[in-house]
Amino acid sequence: MIIGGLMIAGGAGAVLRYLVDRLVQERVESDFPYGTLLINVTGSLVLGFLTGSALHHGLAANWVTVFGTGLIGAYTTFSTFTYDTFRLFGSDAPAAAVTNVLVSLVAGLGAAIAGLALGTLI
Repeated sequence: MIIGGLMIAGGAGAVLRYLVDRLVQERVESDFPYGTLLINVTGSLVLGFLTGSALHHGLAANWVTVFGTGLIGAYTTFSTFTYDTFRLFGSDAPAAAVTNVLVSLVAGLGAAIAGLALGTLI
């Protein structure tokens, strides 16, 4: 049951990541990876919410596994974040690369904290 849920959620998360990234990058005239940034920050928010819901409201571990590991695990992407950062360094945009790292870390942690707080309240 869990494996089937992971497969379905993981497939949905991967497709969602692709669609969100394309939607953002097609609308932004920039080499900066705004799509990857949005994906990772929103994924951190949702995972924080799931964690808060599990810790404070008893959200079942199976739901956290399927949605946290399956959906959000496939939706978010550390490897693309790393690739984008090195790509920026390689295209003589070191300031953009450093900005990508700093904004991703700060916004991702902030979103996870906000999600955790929401998960404890709702």
